Amino acid sequence: MSNANPDIDTLITLCRQGNRNAQFEVYNRYYKTMFNTALRIVKDSHWAEDIMQEAFLKAFTKLDSFKGEVTFGAWLKKIVVNQTLDNYKKINRNAMDSLDDILYKVEDDGYKEEAKLDFTNMKVQQVMAALQSLKENYRIALTLLYIEGYDHEEISEIMAITPGNCRTTISRAKESLLKKLNA
Repeated sequence: MSNANPDIDTLITLCRQGNRNAQFEVYNRYYKTMFNTALRIVKDSHWAEDIMQEAFLKAFTKLDSFKGEVTFGAWLKKIVVNQTLDNYKKINRNAMDSLDDILYKVEDDGYKEEAKLDFTNMKVQQVMAALQSLKENYRIALTLLYIEGYDHEEISEIMAITPGNCRTTISRAKESLLKKLNA
């Protein structure tokens, strides 16, 4: 690699050719972000490290499926989130066996207006502590929505629940978070 700081497209091309130096460079560029993504979901640094390593291996073996329709970082993040949730579900079968069994079915037009969250006067630590104390499916849904930036459709896909259940979960999670923050 003659370029001291090659762009990601060049690195991806080299990775597809099996270049270990390029893989190492991609890993170094995305390691912290992907580790933090996994950590926010599983809440254990060792477990997050293992998941992140597995996700990078999966990404490097599936690089041919990266078509460039989204940024590489977004594509990799989706792999990390899916790997994290899959791993989490395997370990915590009782907690997330079937989210559809836990959630109530709600008509699309039958759910109440979403709770408004105003964090302006709160410290990040307060919000994060309250978020971490939520039920697992609420914590994961709000983490994917507010921290990871996924929309409702993507969250319902990731969590393998219906869009209606996703909206209900997020709405209830917001209400629960508000109660905890106001307590």
